[in-house]
Order: sequence, then structure tokens, then C-alpha cells
Amino acid sequence: MRRVIIDTDTAGDDTIALLTTLHHFHVEGVTITGGNVDFDQEVENALYTIQVANPKSYVPVYKGLERPLHATGMAQHRTVEDVHGKDGMGGAYFEKAKQRPETAHAIDFIIDTVKKSPGEIELLAIAPLTNIAMAIKKEPSIIKDIPHIYIMGGTNNSLGNITAAAEYNFYVDPEAANIVLQSGIPLTMVGWDMCVNYSIMDDADHEDIRKLATKGSQFFMDINQVVMKFNKEVHRLPGTTHPDTLLAAIAADESIMTKSTDYYVEVETQGKLTRGYSLVDINNRSGNKPNVRICEAVDREKFKTVLLDVLRAID
Repeated sequence: MRRVIIDTDTAGDDTIALLTTLHHFHVEGVTITGGNVDFDQEVENALYTIQVANPKSYVPVYKGLERPLHATGMAQHRTVEDVHGKDGMGGAYFEKAKQRPETAHAIDFIIDTVKKSPGEIELLAIAPLTNIAMAIKKEPSIIKDIPHIYIMGGTNNSLGNITAAAEYNFYVDPEAANIVLQSGIPLTMVGWDMCVNYSIMDDADHEDIRKLATKGSQFFMDINQVVMKFNKEVHRLPGTTHPDTLLAAIAADESIMTKSTDYYVEVETQGKLTRGYSLVDINNRSGNKPNVRICEAVDREKFKTVLLDVLRAID
């Protein structure tokens, strides 16, 4: 079984992505990055999600950096409780999990785990890239030892979800995103545009999920209460969005990704209106060597099947 570390700012769809990752991979550990909601709440959400999944082996949770890399980034950091609920779990306010976070720091855990098993530990990044960027900065030798990073972030010449120009994870810490994108590590990026085009679960999909009548399906319904309302009223979308779960599903089964192309990608760190914008150079006007494999199309029904299988298995 493939071995991964999943880096998350656990709220909303991150939890379903975590369930998907636990279902398909051997998860060495979960690292938490500042992002969606209050940092300590993110930690609790990860711990509770693992409890829901009830994996056969112990999955440790590590606290990472609570804020972006630079002071300018810190000034821009904004949580999004309006999207996920104050608890990040759709207002469900679940009980506190029995498991507690580890005492080691997430960055040290990433470095130590990769160095102990060079070439064997893939990373699934569904949060601002702060922890992963800092691990690279602290120990650059891990670059050659990481076989692949799957990134949920950015857009491919499309509208963002936090500003017109930017997707949330890249907007929160564009400096970190640039460090990872320019690192030379093999990368696959699944942007917000793929989420909007392929991952939305509408009312009919939610009914299919409800009919599973498992602990997993009930968890899905509970954590999506707020985002369903938000998406319909604010984004004018017909259902819940699942960018992080789509990323995890593609990492587990790349046949879900029906089209992809290697492009040069760079993230805007200075722009007043375009901070966090991911420049995907589809015409190679820069002349730079491609550094990221970009997902461009998805088998939506196959993705839904993966989601249903994960939720069906948790009972």
C-alpha cells in the first residue's frame, strides 16, 4: 500500500478527503496548517475524523505552522467560518476525540519521515502550503526524496474562490506555494476550476449519499450543512464542493483524471488585486520549463463512485 502524509487545514471537505486518504493509503501521519478555521479547531477536526474512520493502525496528528510564512502573508490570512461553520464541521459540534495530537512539530515529522524512507513517502497537500514549504527550506535534501506531491490549489486560468483572481490555499500563503512549485519535486495540481466543473454534489447526489445509511454518510451530511447553504447563496452553485476529496481520489486512482498537461506555473505574491493568482502558462510565453502537471478533466461519475465507496465502508 502506498504511504502518504496528508497536510490539511481540517474543515468541511478536508475531512472527507481525509476519510478518502485513510481508505486508500497507509497514512504515516496528518499534519495541520493554519487555514480554514481556528487552528486548534482544525486539529480537533482531524482527530475526530480519524476516530470516525477508525483505521486499523494508529494515525498520528501533528501541529504545524499556524500562520503564513511572511508578515505580509499574515496580514492577508483570513479564516472562512462562513463557508464551513464556526467549528469547521457544518455546525455539528462533535464531541472531542479521545486521541490527542503528538508533541513533535509537523515540519520535523515531515522531514524525519521522508528521510527515513527516501522515495517512498508521497505528500497530499489540501491546505496552504506553509508546512511543506518550511520543511523544504529547513531541509532542502528532502526534495530528492519526495517522489510526488499532489496539490489542491490554484486555478488554471479561471476565477478564484476567495478573490476573483485567487484560490484560497494559494491566496493564504502564495510565498509558500511558490517555494513548493519551484522546488523541482514532481507535482500534480488539481485547481478550484476542476472542483467547480466536476466535484459538486447536488441535492440528488446528497440523497444518494443519505440512502447509504452508514456512519460515513451521516458524517458527510452533518459536516456539509453550512457549505451547502453558502454555495447556493454566495457562489450560486447547485450543491457542495469537494476539491480536497477530488484531489485525494485522483491521488489514489489517476484514471479519474482523464486529461492533464505539464505547464509552467508561478504564483503572484505581490499583486494588490492578484495576490495568490496562479499563472498557468498554457502557451509557454515565458519560455520556462514546465514544472507542474495540471489536471484538466475528470471522470465525474468515477469520482462519485469513489466517494460513495468511502462513505459506505465507514459503519
